[in-house]
Amino acid sequence: MTPTTTAAAAPVKEDEIDFVAMVGTIIDFKWLIVIVTAIFFVLSVGYAVLSAPVYEAEGLIQVEQKVPDLPGLSALSETLGASSSEAATEIALITSRTNIGAAMSTYNMAVSVTPNRFPLIGGFFARHYVPPTPTSVAPAWISRYGWGGEKLDIFELSVPDALLGQTLLLVAGEKGEYTLYQSSFFNPKSVLLLKGRVGEVAKGSGVTMQVRTLQANPGMRFWITRNSDLATVDLLQTTVVASETAKDSGIIALTYDDPDPKLAGAFMDKLMELYVKQNVDKNSEEAAKSLQFVKDQLPGVRETLDRATAALNAYQSKVKSVDITMQTKGLLDQEVAIATSIQQLRQQQADFERRYTPEHPAYKALMQQIGQLEAQRGRIEKEVGKLPDTQQELLKLTRDVTVSNTTYTTLLAQAQQLEIARAGTVGNVRVIDKASVDTANPVKPKKPLIIIGGTFLGAFLAIAFIFLRQLLSRGVEDPAEIEKVGLPVYASIPSSSRELAITPAGKLERADGKQHLLVVTAPEDLASEALRSLRTSLHFARLEAKNNVLMISGSSPNVGKTFISGNLAAAVAQSGQRVLILDGDLRLGSLHKVVGGKPEGGLSELIAGQIDLATATRPVANVEGLFFIARGKAPPNPSELLMNRKFTALLEQLKPMYDLIIIDTPPILAVTDAAIIGSHAGTSMLVVRFGLNQAREIAIAKQRFEQNGVDIKGAIFNAVERRHRGYSSYGYYEYKHAK
Repeated sequence: MTPTTTAAAAPVKEDEIDFVAMVGTIIDFKWLIVIVTAIFFVLSVGYAVLSAPVYEAEGLIQVEQKVPDLPGLSALSETLGASSSEAATEIALITSRTNIGAAMSTYNMAVSVTPNRFPLIGGFFARHYVPPTPTSVAPAWISRYGWGGEKLDIFELSVPDALLGQTLLLVAGEKGEYTLYQSSFFNPKSVLLLKGRVGEVAKGSGVTMQVRTLQANPGMRFWITRNSDLATVDLLQTTVVASETAKDSGIIALTYDDPDPKLAGAFMDKLMELYVKQNVDKNSEEAAKSLQFVKDQLPGVRETLDRATAALNAYQSKVKSVDITMQTKGLLDQEVAIATSIQQLRQQQADFERRYTPEHPAYKALMQQIGQLEAQRGRIEKEVGKLPDTQQELLKLTRDVTVSNTTYTTLLAQAQQLEIARAGTVGNVRVIDKASVDTANPVKPKKPLIIIGGTFLGAFLAIAFIFLRQLLSRGVEDPAEIEKVGLPVYASIPSSSRELAITPAGKLERADGKQHLLVVTAPEDLASEALRSLRTSLHFARLEAKNNVLMISGSSPNVGKTFISGNLAAAVAQSGQRVLILDGDLRLGSLHKVVGGKPEGGLSELIAGQIDLATATRPVANVEGLFFIARGKAPPNPSELLMNRKFTALLEQLKPMYDLIIIDTPPILAVTDAAIIGSHAGTSMLVVRFGLNQAREIAIAKQRFEQNGVDIKGAIFNAVERRHRGYSSYGYYEYKHAK
């Protein structure tokens, strides 16, 4: 009979993913995946139910695309001085430290107050407590914890710099009294800072505190933190989200999240109010600056007008009131119009120099327009030069008077308009929607998402753990992997619950002196049937062996070689043969735990000549024809003892006395004892445990035996588990008598 082999499936290239094997792995560990997933599902539900809700305040602001023009600014400044959309700039202004800091100070948000809740469930009970009156507090199950209705409103709290950001502990007392300690969640030792009463200013240890409202049972604790204003503003800047609803729409949506819905709404309204006021103040300031500029120009223009009028009157008196001809009148009108425009543009130039740099497009366009008017005036002056001297002088003086008078009148009108504009200045932003908070639907936690995400995370982690363990362990799970290293598999012994209680690797191992042979106690077990199949395979494999000695070894401990040795010997003896099983592991041999008895009085004493063969050989109960020699007392030199010629002589003496001698040996990769015993054996077998031994390890063990002249006949695949991938379990089925 040839060793058992497995029908190999279609080969899978190493760089390809075997999806069938992956699905099989998941099916094999389905209960682990289900349990881990269920645990994560329960934890996710618990977190979604017990975590504190966070509410979102929403507001809407409109920013007009053009700032209303101030009197005296031309259309040129409107076009070039205003952008198509100011949303980006306004968003930065809304979330500036100035606005957020002012809103924060209004509600004293630099002071953080956290009631001391019972771990996990305290917050849930507090949120669901319905007070019969606004000042009611839930009864205290444990005095230091709050169970609902507690309130601490701090009007003022100033601390030394060393205590900024540090956690302080406030303990409520009787009749509005309280005590403040320097403490923390992780430091149970407290340092008294001050004692105070509600409504009164309390000072101590550099701390100044005034409590506006305190509702709590005596002994109730609050955790308080006074953060720096800058740190609080920075935190709020990351919490307040401002974004334009659509490109160039000028509509800005604001959101702010906070566990307190009332505070969230009030803070958002205050922030928008401050922003609108800032915008109005900015435009009002611009109007005031323009008004002051116009007022500064009026005295100079008035003086110029007076000088021009006096000069004209004096000249007319001198020349006896010469009239301007029609041709001169036309040139005068043109020159006056141009001079007036230049004068107004020069005033705007002074204003632009205050507001813009010379490289600004608006400033450059203004200077270009002034240059064009100057060129036109130059052409008119050439024509004026052709007139008689009297007409030229009269035209010049009349022009000066007219231009000065027009400029003065215009400035007066602008001053009046700017006065009105300053008094009635409105901003270019307005609040469309005030802050609104949906208290029925908090934005956090998103319960369905948390539950679904947590459940999928549990399943993912369980599957990842399974595949990672498979990747790291890489234990052999398919007989084909053993055969690749050159060892035929003679039998696959399935794992069974009774086997785990008997083998040295089992958790229920015990040295009670009783017999624990699986083929005797459970002959119908699948593992027992597999051992009988191994007996048949070895019968034919030993036909060409040099002797009747069978060595069973392993590459590492805990592979089940002792279980295989004892039960295989019993199975062979049950077939009518005379069998001797010998415990060749003089160090940690445990064969006596399987066949029954004690380890003393065995092989080590027999080789040392301390006892005779008859004394060392024991019949195994309930199995006719089976005899056992234990390991004896552990000697200090096991290898030297096995190399003694007395051991060789002992085997020669035993060979004719039995049909089969089975020797259980230590693992070859641990000690060299197996190689010494293997040199005397006619047949040598290597036990490989399912999922434990790696292919590389098996190959090294085979090589180690070959280096010592021991030929391993084949392998016994032990403790095989049923799998839905690769090698399909074992191929043995229950087939027993009907009851």
